[in-house]
Amino acid sequence: MAPAGGAASPTATCETTDVLVAGGGIAGLVAATAFAANGFRTLCVDPAPPVTEERAPGADIRTTAFMQPSRALLERIGLWPRLAPHAAPLQIMRIVEAGGRQGEIREIADFDAAEISDSPFGWNLPNWLLRREILAHLATLPLATFRPGVGVADILPRTREALVTLSDGSRVKADLVIAADGRDSPIRTRLGIRTTTWRYGQKALVFSASHPRPHGHVSTEIHRSGGPFTLVPLPDGEDGRHRSAVVWMDRGPEQRRRHALAPEALAKEATERSGGLLGPLTVEGPIALWPIITRFAHRLTGPRTALVAEAAHVVPPIGAQGLNLSLADITALLDPAVADAASLGDAPMLAAYERRRKWLVRTRVQGIDLLNRTSIAGVPLLRDLRRIGIRIIRDTPPLRQRLMRAGMGPGLLG
Repeated sequence: MAPAGGAASPTATCETTDVLVAGGGIAGLVAATAFAANGFRTLCVDPAPPVTEERAPGADIRTTAFMQPSRALLERIGLWPRLAPHAAPLQIMRIVEAGGRQGEIREIADFDAAEISDSPFGWNLPNWLLRREILAHLATLPLATFRPGVGVADILPRTREALVTLSDGSRVKADLVIAADGRDSPIRTRLGIRTTTWRYGQKALVFSASHPRPHGHVSTEIHRSGGPFTLVPLPDGEDGRHRSAVVWMDRGPEQRRRHALAPEALAKEATERSGGLLGPLTVEGPIALWPIITRFAHRLTGPRTALVAEAAHVVPPIGAQGLNLSLADITALLDPAVADAASLGDAPMLAAYERRRKWLVRTRVQGIDLLNRTSIAGVPLLRDLRRIGIRIIRDTPPLRQRLMRAGMGPGLLG
């Protein structure tokens, strides 16, 4: 791996690589690891240096729950042994309907992975830690190069390769360019790929909290007008305190007000919003505020280029679908490349990726959009219908098990 600042000079000759990954977020780093681990020379670039400490400025304090199919990919490419010691299993998904007067809890439905699998639904890890561990692993792969502080300035797809100009003036020839460069993807824009965006007037508050009662490996999603409030298990702290990640979605003005509160005042409101299920919450560490949108690209490919992750799709943080969709994108690119390395980045390979992912992604995105709009509902009739729906799913085993399987993975990898 090249050290930070190790980019080629503007006067250097054009270098070549099999795969160029634009974007050093989690999806981009996993993509770089996946292709390098399978024998492809891989260069990953990102204009921003990675932040790998929880309390450092710019740290991504969100968490990611890897569902079973995502873990299978991480095991396949050698990442999981490094991540597993830091992961909190998610054995039960609990849905709480709290749409009654003053937010009292009216319905609780538990979905236990033991009904359909010998393993948990997923495993939750902090994003900043994921970056740290994936980068450490990437450094051990001879075919991988990570170049922070450098982005893609231009891309010229040609018949046999893409010619990419980087922001430092250097140039790279790549058989395949993977655009993992975020929801406002410059590569997607450069290729003229249009998007559709839906906005909800919501924002998500994200922080970690400690609490006196153990979470018992239960991920709890509490539905009330404005959006869900989710407590996702984290490993206990070194001090023995029980900890969870909090993702709190609500109307933008309310969330901006809460974001400005002192930690003690925010903890008080968060405890009330949680129904006290884990006891009084204590806010720990930084607090982040994220806009909530849904966005999908009308095409997932261009010449010699594939869009993955948020360059291809952005969804609200419901049901741990976002990054799992992204890792399914990577799997759908990796499999044909491994089966036939000579096809890397060619038109038939990319057409197959488009066919395999486009409508599966679109269906999943629309489903999550519907769930979010249902969660926002403040009309009493709609809240009552939400309550009835949760009860029917809970009390109908075949339906319950089918939805658990769908949420965990088959539709993701498709």
